[in-house]
Amino acid sequence: MLAAIPQRWLVLFAVMLAFLPVVIDMTILHVAVPVLTPALGATGTEVLWIIDIYPLLMAGLLVPMGTLADRVGTRRVLLTGLLVFGVASLLAAFSTTPAMLIGARVLLAMGGSMIMPCVLGVIRKTFEDELERAMALGLWGTVGAAGAAVGPLIGGALLEHYWWGSVFLINVPIMLVVAPVAYALLPRREATTPGKWAFGQALILLVGIIAVVYGIKSGVGAGQPLWRAGLVLFLGLAMLTWFARIQLRSTEPMLDLSLFRHPAIVVGMVMALVASGALAGVELTLAQELQYVLDKTPLQAGLFMVPIMAAAAVGGPVAGYLSNRFGLRLVASMSMALAAAALGYLAQADFHAPDWTVPTALAVLGLTLSIGLTASSIAIMGAVDASKGGAAGSLEATGYELGSGLGITLFGVFMASVYTSTIVLPPHLEPALGAQAARSMSDSIVVAQGLAADQADALIMAAKAAFSTTHSILLTAAAILIALLSVVVFLMLGSHPEKVGAHE
Repeated sequence: MLAAIPQRWLVLFAVMLAFLPVVIDMTILHVAVPVLTPALGATGTEVLWIIDIYPLLMAGLLVPMGTLADRVGTRRVLLTGLLVFGVASLLAAFSTTPAMLIGARVLLAMGGSMIMPCVLGVIRKTFEDELERAMALGLWGTVGAAGAAVGPLIGGALLEHYWWGSVFLINVPIMLVVAPVAYALLPRREATTPGKWAFGQALILLVGIIAVVYGIKSGVGAGQPLWRAGLVLFLGLAMLTWFARIQLRSTEPMLDLSLFRHPAIVVGMVMALVASGALAGVELTLAQELQYVLDKTPLQAGLFMVPIMAAAAVGGPVAGYLSNRFGLRLVASMSMALAAAALGYLAQADFHAPDWTVPTALAVLGLTLSIGLTASSIAIMGAVDASKGGAAGSLEATGYELGSGLGITLFGVFMASVYTSTIVLPPHLEPALGAQAARSMSDSIVVAQGLAADQADALIMAAKAAFSTTHSILLTAAAILIALLSVVVFLMLGSHPEKVGAHE
């Protein structure tokens, strides 16, 4: 296989270019939230939907799109995804209402869901040698972690000079460069899996995931009647159960559930869900804390998080080297334990007057999470045959996206709950306005815009104090979650020693 693809590193370069805008788009919006909220008049609930509709919808589409890529070829699906992503970016940039922006984000998710599994599928099909594949996935991890980390910096730089829509418009020229390069470098001949693509199964999976997430979101945080949220949640679980039964009975399943026989894949999925969820919630919280409470500009907020970006950029290759030398169990569990320690320190740190320990903790967080998540990629992709590379890639990417979406949702709900119970509203504020202001920091800002100067200042000061408390509690919760994850990973891989790259 290696002799058949002498330009395999150029192929890797092409898919890395395609992958970069998708991961940047996951976090570039974080620093734009305080700017677009008043510009669009978005409520706290609308802001959460704007942010997390992207990863949640991708979570429902990644497995179907990965399977489609295995059926018709990754090149065709990848190039189509690039086109859709570029058009959606243009629509998002010029959105005039929260609903329009949410719709554009839906289209962005469709394009991204075509790109992400194809990237991992191409890597799996191109690199048969285990050591080379580990290094290739390490480079993939670098682009993913660094791209997600550099998103706030790019967003901050754009918002320093342009309007909030520029954080989406930047994708258009990138796609104009990436698409021709991918078209020229990706191999036109590739192995595909025979069979038809089951559109009905894809729809069942998508509806099931979205219904489960919506049921959790509406039941916990949106004030919907519990019976309604429970009904939607039950419907989602029923659809997912139906989907699983179809896969088990089918001779050509869309999702090969036998993949979960590999302990490394199970551990990788658990890591992807928990770590990406905690990271997404932490990044969003940090970006808002820096701008809302410390009054930093979007660019200053992005620069503050540069240590995460710089450290994450080297985490991928380091993970490839360490996993080959010391094994998955030690690398994955220790990286998560160190990430938890860094988060625990940041939860107690004073961001108003940070010393050298704060950027150091941010760097440790970026490095360890990058190493841990790349190690999970090496395990998952090394446990499958090349013909199932797209399916395994989509499964892993689903873990990341579902984790990110749930992380933003649950962190947002938790944040709103703590914020509401913590904020001390100024006296003489109308009850209706007080109820709205107590929902979230963004709602407080919207309410303050319609108040007299002295009352607005009092409300903003109260909101800042409440958000600082909320920020500390959220980081502590994330630290505990990732610490538990490190223990689970250590125990699971200890009970099921499996060499990366082994096949049943």
